[in-house]
Amino acid sequence: MASAQRIASGSIALGVVVLALKAAAWAVTGSAALFSDAAESVVNVAAAAIAFAALWLAAKPADANHPYGHDKAEFFSAVIEGVLIVVAALVILQHAWGVFRQPASLASPFAGMAINAASTVLNLVWAQVLLRRGRALRSAALRADGRHLMADVVTSVGVLAGVGLVVATGLPWLDPLIAAVTALYVLGSGVYVIGGSVGGLMDAAPAEEIIARVRRLVGETAAGALEAHDLRMRQAGRLTFLEFHLVVPGAMSVSEAHAICDRVEAALKAEVEGLMITIHVEPEGKAKHHGVIVV
Repeated sequence: MASAQRIASGSIALGVVVLALKAAAWAVTGSAALFSDAAESVVNVAAAAIAFAALWLAAKPADANHPYGHDKAEFFSAVIEGVLIVVAALVILQHAWGVFRQPASLASPFAGMAINAASTVLNLVWAQVLLRRGRALRSAALRADGRHLMADVVTSVGVLAGVGLVVATGLPWLDPLIAAVTALYVLGSGVYVIGGSVGGLMDAAPAEEIIARVRRLVGETAAGALEAHDLRMRQAGRLTFLEFHLVVPGAMSVSEAHAICDRVEAALKAEVEGLMITIHVEPEGKAKHHGVIVV
């Protein structure tokens, strides 16, 4: 996971740069909409730091107290990030309401928009890096950080368009209105991040296509066995845990049954990365006749 940790440390550095740019854009304009963008960037920096800590913990090997490893630390990181996003949305709403009650004309709007646009481009490039590497490394923390940055890019584009509309129309009350709409979008992205991470903490099963692929491979590679049933799978960060019961003829030796298990495990691990397998061998009297029928 060293690669993931390096990427997470890059997120912290970039987040600080983007935050400084967005804070400058807000400072030169006084725009509530640009304040909303800067507030979300504060969350970006905090989330990147949390993701880095979670990846460091997740990379620790299994020990006596954590025999299945520490991979779920990434899901805790993503949940915390989602909560921070929700808090940021509430802060933005509060600020927008204050500006709406006392609207004012924007100062130096074009300079602020140019600074904000530069920070948005940086976020867009880095979000794509996070999403691509997060999928490759099966990192919940990197994927959550990437999705959050993409949400930040979308809000930044909307904010820039909105500030341009304020300048074009001369209506100062549009500025806090845009900030409020931005806050609602940020709130939705926070809820989405929390929901996706809670699934991992609750031992959610992997995607249906992965389960179907596993069932197919078991049926194709367990020649000599009769049936596989009670197949269960769960994900924990970059690892996927699989367990099932393999029914073999009652007269089969332990050595023969073990050879079948070795063959099945080798085929599954070659097909599914990060797979941890537990197979319980049973005699034919335990067959349930509703599991995977071995070809």
